[in-house]
Amino acid sequence: MLRSASAQLFGQVVRCMSTEANLILERSINRVQLLGRVGQDPVMRQVEGRNPVTIFSLATNEMWRSGDGETTSTGDISQKTTWHRVSVFKPGLRDVAYQYVKKGSRILVEGKLDYGEYVDKNQVRRQATTIIADNIIFLSDNLRDRT
Repeated sequence: MLRSASAQLFGQVVRCMSTEANLILERSINRVQLLGRVGQDPVMRQVEGRNPVTIFSLATNEMWRSGDGETTSTGDISQKTTWHRVSVFKPGLRDVAYQYVKKGSRILVEGKLDYGEYVDKNQVRRQATTIIADNIIFLSDNLRDRT
């Protein structure tokens, strides 16, 4: 029942025949949207043997009012800022992001989450969460020349 309900909700279920047993591959979604302000001008990096990537940080803010009752307007306002690393690999979008995204710009980024590991300059293994952008919507006047 659950499997047929999820198939109706999310589209098709792909069935593959395996030599060991029937294998059912269900569709899944890795999608994220972030609305925030850019933390620094983008940089373009190229790792040897790979296509270039444009990288920048994006800040999102969460605000809430502390107090006894949820309906009261009294209490202190608290805010939490979360920083996100955004990478743009898509060739046309990568160049537009590098040229027009600026520190302080308000943008909407759509893409997917990617988790990875890297070794920092002190040879310490670290984990990183990155947003792989496939769309950027400019929400503030940031289409200025870089000249």
